[in-house]
Parts: sequence; C-alpha cells; structure tokens
Amino acid sequence: MNLKEKINEDLKSALKEKDKVKLETIRSIRALILEFEKSGKDKELKPEDEINLLSTAAKKRKEAIEQYKNAGREDLAAKEEAELKIIQTYLPEQLSVEELEEKIKELASEIGAKDKSDFPKLMPQAIKKFKGQADGKTIKEIVEKVLS
Repeated sequence: MNLKEKINEDLKSALKEKDKVKLETIRSIRALILEFEKSGKDKELKPEDEINLLSTAAKKRKEAIEQYKNAGREDLAAKEEAELKIIQTYLPEQLSVEELEEKIKELASEIGAKDKSDFPKLMPQAIKKFKGQADGKTIKEIVEKVLS
C-alpha cells in the first residue's frame, strides 16, 4: 500500500473516529500529495518523494513547536506536537543519535573520510543514505563530530 492509499484509508478512519487533529493533519498531508502530483505533467509519487514531503511537513511542525514555546504558547505547541506524532507514523523508523553516529562512522570509513576537508564528500552521502531516518540538522552535527 503506497502513501496515498494509506492516507485515504486513515482519512476515512479519522472521520469515523471524529479525531479533529488527526483529520486536519492527514488532510494537510493529502494536500501536499495532490499539490505534488499536479505540479508536473504525469508526475508519479515515488517512495523518495513521499519521504521528502513527510520530512518537510515534520520539519515545519518542529520549527513551529520551537517558535510557539519561545512565545509562551504551550497550547499551540501541544497541537503542533500532536500533528508531528501523526506525521512521524508515516515516516520510516527514526534512528537514535547513537545509532546514527555509528552508521555515519561506518560510512566515513567506507568512503575514506577522515578530517574536516572530507565534509563535502561525506555529507551528501550521509543525507542521501539517512534521509527520512534522521533530521538533516542532526546528520550535519554528527558528520562534523565524526570528522573533527
């Protein structure tokens, strides 16, 4: 079952359950999918496109949570956190910082990256390999740590 089919099934169940937050979140994901499909002639949603759409949506929620907390709006931050949890159910399993660090060390040894001058060689590989499994900011921090 691809993402579009799963979203449509979950949309039906959210309607039946009358879960307002889940319904809004799923509708926003569905809108992203429809927007993507209509953005080009005969564009087909591939698994990597699904991950990109969901990662972008999750990143927006994380940024909003941070801004709402800084502004003292815990009610809005809680809503964004609930939406983020729903979005994360569609993303691949997230790696812990420790797991990610181990995998990046392995990747660095595979491609021969040893110091900071190898950052342009390691970073694109790490992003490509761990896209959807970890936040880009976290990947960057760990790559810098591994190469220092």
